[in-house]
Amino acid sequence: MLTAWVLGWVVLSLIIWLILLLFWGQFWRSDQCLSTATVSLSAYPMIAIAIPARNEANLLPDTLPSLLTQDYPGQFQIILVDDDSTDNTSKVARSIAQNLDKIDKLCIIPGKPLPPGWTGKLWAMHQGTEYAQTLNPEYILLTDADIYHEPHNLAKLVAKAQNEQLDLVSLMVKLRCKSFWEKLLIPAFIFFFEKLYPFRWVNNHQKSVAAAAGGCILISSKALHEIGGIAAVKNALIDDCALATAVKLDKSGKPQRRIWLGLGDKTQSLRPYDSLSAIWDMVTRTAYTQLNYSPLLLISTVISMSLIYLLPPLALIWGLVSSNWLIAGLAGLVFLMMSIAYLPTIRLYKLSPLWAFSLSAIAFLYTLMTLDSARRHWLKQGGSWKGRVYSQH
Repeated sequence: MLTAWVLGWVVLSLIIWLILLLFWGQFWRSDQCLSTATVSLSAYPMIAIAIPARNEANLLPDTLPSLLTQDYPGQFQIILVDDDSTDNTSKVARSIAQNLDKIDKLCIIPGKPLPPGWTGKLWAMHQGTEYAQTLNPEYILLTDADIYHEPHNLAKLVAKAQNEQLDLVSLMVKLRCKSFWEKLLIPAFIFFFEKLYPFRWVNNHQKSVAAAAGGCILISSKALHEIGGIAAVKNALIDDCALATAVKLDKSGKPQRRIWLGLGDKTQSLRPYDSLSAIWDMVTRTAYTQLNYSPLLLISTVISMSLIYLLPPLALIWGLVSSNWLIAGLAGLVFLMMSIAYLPTIRLYKLSPLWAFSLSAIAFLYTLMTLDSARRHWLKQGGSWKGRVYSQH
């Protein structure tokens, strides 16, 4: 009886993985990337770059110069919103611009007090985009203060938008992957995000799947104005995907504008996640939000994560110990399929292929993080951004 029960669950896991690999937008291939070649345009539009910055004095010396010195043939202006920093963020930013003789490219705005109904980062983004609109740019680049932009990134983003008539172009920048915990958990974060929002489906104008990566979003000023600005997503914790949804879909949920989301390589986030607790906090901030605060979806997620990722290696061990070669063979096949699916993401981060076999253990940790995210919500601890904590209702 137990053998038949285990066999049934292993077969179900196998079917799910076949569906994921063959019919789920080929998410695992990690092949939606911004072209490495710079495409020339007949004319380069004016671009405004909005950066929310709260206590970023340590990272700005490595990231801000990458924007100030962009190899972009057109005009661009950087608007840095100092969101009540206590570490001389404004002073450091101004000094960097002066040393590069680019002070005319940088405008620093002191952030206003956070009003009710806004999350901290979105309020800073709102102030930056409101100022940006006064410059009449054709596009606004929304980026974070921890992002290093390769020299041609702005030109490539604009060329992508112009040539393919896109209202939003977003780059999932390469996250830092140096410490043990980063190598273990960061590539999987990208893998799970791609599975949740298959990039090919996001980039398909006929599908309603919409997503973006908040570290690098180029949005047309016209589209941003038409959706009501950043205020349209002011309550969102997962603000990047909420913004992409507002741009791509109309009020009935049907696609109305074109967007694109891809993977970056040379444009990178320098934000360190050296410890398990740092990554844990990053994930728990939005994991339960992604489930719409639904206990039923939480239970379904735990069951599906267990079935898809945890069952195969456990069944493999059980089959080997009990000498049930049918179960061991099928479970081993599922485990191999899972590892192969994870391999392109591992290659993206230039890690040893052996890391691909750790996905089950990683999934277990992410399941615990999701449960902890729900626990924090129930205790009304809310989410946080740069020291601010707020609740969602």
